[in-house]
Amino acid sequence: MQDLTVTLLQTQLHWQDPAANRTHFDGLIDAIDRSNESPDLIVLPEMFATGFTMDTSAFAETMDGVTVAWMSLVARDYGVTLCGSLIIEDGGRCYNRLIWMPPDGKVAWYNKRHLFRMAGEHEHFAAGTQRAVFTLNDWRICPLVCYDLRFPAWSRGVNEFDLQIFVANWPAARRSAWCTLLPARAIENQCYTIGVNRIGTDAKDIRYAGDSGVFDYLGNSILDCGDTERSETLVLPRAPLDRYRQKFPAYLDADTFTIE
Repeated sequence: MQDLTVTLLQTQLHWQDPAANRTHFDGLIDAIDRSNESPDLIVLPEMFATGFTMDTSAFAETMDGVTVAWMSLVARDYGVTLCGSLIIEDGGRCYNRLIWMPPDGKVAWYNKRHLFRMAGEHEHFAAGTQRAVFTLNDWRICPLVCYDLRFPAWSRGVNEFDLQIFVANWPAARRSAWCTLLPARAIENQCYTIGVNRIGTDAKDIRYAGDSGVFDYLGNSILDCGDTERSETLVLPRAPLDRYRQKFPAYLDADTFTIE
């Protein structure tokens, strides 16, 4: 099994301005390419095209829309898999959909299951019904979105994935929960865990502290991005993860359950 190189993009977002956000990420991703860091995967925040808006009527796109097409071009041109969520209308419903875009353009996705009712997200979006696990370089990767982090049953896998990713617009007022639950998910799933959050203040005067980071299968912090604009690339070594699971196979004693 080979190692996996991942880039986290922690940045401010232009409020309800998809074109400006695409241009902004173009610059960040081009800088990664010029640095010769060569990531396998680049992770963008939740609703990276708009910020956390409930204005689905104005900003919902389709799978044939401009932002998904932009992701396809970026993935192809830079030879990298790209993921992040945006507002997608599909079958008459709107979803907070994480797009998984590999270089070959064979797009896949995960629809956010837990909708943040305190902001009225459940009134504007449909909830997802299926968790997704994608494969990249023989790594099994489970992406989830923001509020999903608070629900351990939905986030739980019994030797089902090697890396779990949470993309978010997680407010600074609740940063303690973010910083506590990310390593908890890593420990209970015996996997690497990545969280990518935004920074800055949006048009609703909500402040975001960032705190994007990476945790190993023991819950140890590998990377802490703090509260500033950061583009961080790191290598996740596979061999230590496999050795740890062989030495301490707690997943063999895990409870089985069904989520309805």
